Amino acid sequence: MMKPERLNQGDTVGVIAPASPPDLKNLDKGLSFLESLGLKVKLGDHVKEKHGYLAGNDEERLEDFHQMFQDPDVAAIFCAGGGYGTGRIVSTIDYATVKANPKIFWGYSDITCLHTAIRQETGLVTFHGPMLCSDNGKEDFDTESEKMFQQLLEPEVIHYDERLSPLEVIAEGEASGEVVGGNLSLLVNGMGTPYEIDTKGKLLLMEDVGEQPYRLDSFFNQLKLAGKLEDAAGIILGDFSGSETEDGLTLSQVFEDYFSQLNKPVIAGFKMGHCLPHYSIPFGTDAVLSSHKKSLMIQPGVY
Repeated sequence: MMKPERLNQGDTVGVIAPASPPDLKNLDKGLSFLESLGLKVKLGDHVKEKHGYLAGNDEERLEDFHQMFQDPDVAAIFCAGGGYGTGRIVSTIDYATVKANPKIFWGYSDITCLHTAIRQETGLVTFHGPMLCSDNGKEDFDTESEKMFQQLLEPEVIHYDERLSPLEVIAEGEASGEVVGGNLSLLVNGMGTPYEIDTKGKLLLMEDVGEQPYRLDSFFNQLKLAGKLEDAAGIILGDFSGSETEDGLTLSQVFEDYFSQLNKPVIAGFKMGHCLPHYSIPFGTDAVLSSHKKSLMIQPGVY
């Protein structure tokens, strides 16, 4: 595990678009938010490019990624948005460059590909949190989500319990381990590749959006058959907005089928993912998940 250095007011942070093209109006609002934290902003050269459903071609998006890690004046890298595209560049990233220049890396959704690859190839702690275009730039972005950015300026233990949202215990237990995971469909897409997620002894976070229960069922089933659920020390179920349907099994029934018999803590209801508020967390730091306390305690992601 390698923690990046914390941010200080006046630091320069980089913004890249490694997936789909960002909404530029929303992006401007997101950049203003970073500036309100006392940070200076540097845009990647190709952030405003558009190549079909991608924010520039693969070479351009990869170039921005590498340049931000190589730039000694950039203290952190924020992803403008998600969508689709990071899986196309994950095999061509120079991970030696990332490891030699550890810094804060922030995003979620399609960025799950990069979180997993960066952590497993370099040991760098990364951050699962709202993105500038698709979250910060929207009118309904809330103060609770905004507060979570402060963990980048001041190391803090994140204590998530029912003071933040109702939590449902699916299986009892208490376990410790590094938090890993992210968007469920992206985790499944990585199966059978060199960047397949390692869940052994880890606390596995899963979230998704707009997927009907039968689709989530198929994703969970693939992870189960691959041994990923059994390997995990515990399961953190984040937000699954837009996933309910009037036909077939409910989301709760799907959870029950896949997680209730596991001999490890499984808790649902964490507001992590495509939701507001969106509670940001580091990936790769030690944490404790407890059904008895209905809580998740995560160590700081910066030093």
